Amino acid sequence: MIDRESGPKPSLHHPGVPDKVRLEAGAAVFRMLADPTRLHLLWILAQAPNDVSSLVDQTGASRTSVSQHLAKLRFSGLVTTRKESRSVVYSIVDGHLARLVQEGLNHADHRVTGEPTHD
Repeated sequence: MIDRESGPKPSLHHPGVPDKVRLEAGAAVFRMLADPTRLHLLWILAQAPNDVSSLVDQTGASRTSVSQHLAKLRFSGLVTTRKESRSVVYSIVDGHLARLVQEGLNHADHRVTGEPTHD
């Protein structure tokens, strides 16, 4: 078990110029967000954890497609799983990613609707 009291405190802001490793890691996240189905799955998971059947219902995608996208998201470390009875429940990995997904879709909403942008 990790003792969160003795480790570094999490933060919402990470100042400084990103190095090559951080830029590559960031680009990998954006590549995973570049697919509409994966983006939709992450948006749903940012609202609450869900099992595969629920994700299929909410996205309208096939079970095979949802499962394949979830496998990619899990492999890339963007979602986690836990077993509940006979179901596997998926969760978004952290608040940074949830906010990134939400802000990306907020930005898209401005582009689609023509609503003026803001800070």
